[in-house]
Amino acid sequence: MKTTTRLLLLACLSMPLLVACNKGEDKTAAVAEAPLAAPTTNDSAAWDTYLTEVVKRNIDSATNVYLYTLPDPAGADFEGEYARQLEKAQGDVARGGVEGTLLAFGSQNSAKSADLAMASFVQAQPGAMKGVRVMFIGASADSERVKGAVEPSGAKYEFIEAK
Repeated sequence: MKTTTRLLLLACLSMPLLVACNKGEDKTAAVAEAPLAAPTTNDSAAWDTYLTEVVKRNIDSATNVYLYTLPDPAGADFEGEYARQLEKAQGDVARGGVEGTLLAFGSQNSAKSADLAMASFVQAQPGAMKGVRVMFIGASADSERVKGAVEPSGAKYEFIEAK
């Protein structure tokens, strides 16, 4: 009985030390994260990887994440892909927002991505997206256009410059 009590006491006393060790490891992992650099080509796969990583790093407390990307505008089926993404985004916005949702827009062509985001919010009801975050990843020149289209819906607008 004395041995069991002593072992339990030892285990309880050593727990704070183990927790303190793990906290130090978490800080080291966060510091080791390399800065992101946007691809310098129009390679859609490279851009998809970049945009996904940007969203992951800025996900915060989002529970539902939707990323709308576009291929290279010079590609064969750009118009078809644009139409499919627009239909999907408009449907998501039309349903209204669920708190904790993140809608992210980005591509290698910032202007086209901004057009997609703006067109997605044309039919949005005022205040229907309260509690939703909308992230635009692109050029600062396009940010204000997207912000103007998103804010009436009640969504929180965030801009991340693709650089």
